[in-house]
Amino acid sequence: MSSVLTTVRPKNEVEQKQLCAFGEYVAEILPKYIQQVQVTCFNELELLIHPDGIIPVLTFLRDHTNAQFKSLADLTAVDVPSRQYRFEVWDMYGVFFANHPDLRRILTDYGFEGHPFRKDFPLSGYVEVRYDDEVKRVVAEPVELSQEFRKFDLNSPWEAFPAYRAAPEPLKIEAGAKKEDAK
Repeated sequence: MSSVLTTVRPKNEVEQKQLCAFGEYVAEILPKYIQQVQVTCFNELELLIHPDGIIPVLTFLRDHTNAQFKSLADLTAVDVPSRQYRFEVWDMYGVFFANHPDLRRILTDYGFEGHPFRKDFPLSGYVEVRYDDEVKRVVAEPVELSQEFRKFDLNSPWEAFPAYRAAPEPLKIEAGAKKEDAK
């Protein structure tokens, strides 16, 4: 018969007890830095460390006679960098986060006025940036729109096409009727 390979690792009680004992030992020696010790279901030892204790704990695991680790499999940050998305939301939408120590622009220039993803922000923006050959630098000027772009006609989209406009009704004058005087 052929041997059957399982996809699930068998639980090793002896290894799990040894890892628990070693984790408790490390937590007793470095109580200032080790916040929590746990062994996963796959017999992996996890040490939850305060950010200030990363170097002392790694030095201990490398140099102490009971540890002497040669390699480190994973080093994972648990704290999600929440400040980054707050910068982006503030910069693009103008949403203010209370008690945030440092809201700043990261995607637009520091002198930028407004928040470009808001619905009240004009599509053309407020300033136009171009390179001027005469002064040999980038120049920012206010946007000048021609009047046809500023006119909003919300009646019907078909009225913009002259071929589809309704023809004016002809003036009907009956026989014997007098034309009104134009003033």
